[in-house]
Amino acid sequence: MPETKEPVNIKKSVWDTSVKVEENGYYWNNDPLFKKGSNINTDKPIVAELFCGCGGTSLGFEMAGFETVLGCDIHTPSIQTFQANHPNCSTINGDIKKVDPEVVKELLNGRQLDVLIGGIPCQGFSLNNRKRHEQDDRNYMYKEFARFVEVLQPKVVVLENVSGMKSVGSFVSDIETHLSKIGHMNVKSKLLYAPDYGVPQKRKRLIFIGIRDNVFDFRDIIKTHGPETENEYVTIKDAIGDLPALKNKETKTKYNSEPSSDFQELMRLNTNGRFTGHTAPNHPAATIERIRNTKPGEPMYDRFKQRIRLAWNILSPTQVSGGIRPQFQLGHPKDNRGLTIRERCRIQSFPDNFIVKGGTVQARVQTGNAVPPFLAKAVALAIKKYIE
Repeated sequence: MPETKEPVNIKKSVWDTSVKVEENGYYWNNDPLFKKGSNINTDKPIVAELFCGCGGTSLGFEMAGFETVLGCDIHTPSIQTFQANHPNCSTINGDIKKVDPEVVKELLNGRQLDVLIGGIPCQGFSLNNRKRHEQDDRNYMYKEFARFVEVLQPKVVVLENVSGMKSVGSFVSDIETHLSKIGHMNVKSKLLYAPDYGVPQKRKRLIFIGIRDNVFDFRDIIKTHGPETENEYVTIKDAIGDLPALKNKETKTKYNSEPSSDFQELMRLNTNGRFTGHTAPNHPAATIERIRNTKPGEPMYDRFKQRIRLAWNILSPTQVSGGIRPQFQLGHPKDNRGLTIRERCRIQSFPDNFIVKGGTVQARVQTGNAVPPFLAKAVALAIKKYIE
């Protein structure tokens, strides 16, 4: 009788699409945690954000005169950040699949929701994700967003995702059709380029917008920077050139120079001269040497062309979350180090009074996943004309 051989265990590559996506250890998978806010009686139009992350879209809407009344996300550090910057806002920390839309309706205390925002998970569509594929479970989270649209019946829906969604299956048309039917509105989408709205970063976001009893015209989203305007794109120098220089592991909390651009002046509003999150990464000597030996504007690693050392006169590449490991993405143009969380915030157009919770790695996750507030502001200003 032939000998029976034990099956050989072949270790699959982490990039194999059959290998389940590694989950962030900071996800709250227990029963959702509810915190009721106190700002529902505002006179401003109100917005609620699902998959809110740290709240970039909400912040942009607030810049345009809206009031955020709810943020919901599974990532605990993101909710901690959201609460730190929206202390009077209701929050839900938990898996959206476990949240009953009727509970959110109760939190609204009888008010009709003006805008429901959804920043559905983008990793399944991201061009930076080498494991992206059509059947990634995260690609279908728009159906969870639709459950809330059906119950809450907001005046406006805004759903956003990465540009890569357009090249994966029929998701764009499926989402437009599904939300149009559920929300009783005509939902359309368009790719927006963040630098056109004052963001110093080559970031594109796919924005879906539907408005009750109207058809949204994307031409109403006014560009503020670039060839069609009076303002040039905001460069890295414009964005972070005034922040203090740092050595490895060093922290600074005060400005030591005057602002040298309009962007820097906007970032410094309401700070009283102090800020958080400006701590240099704790790099090993080999990483410091790698950055030192890389020319500004060039890749630091042969295999990862997006991981460049920034140059003063360029736009940043798309800032990514960095996964769940303590890697940095971009090198500083002058200092031999990666970017601080404050510099990452600036490149996303988060002002210096915005507080990011959760430690360096989770702060990178939050700032990489966020929608730039200035981009969201441009969208919000256009929407405000319709609901007024």
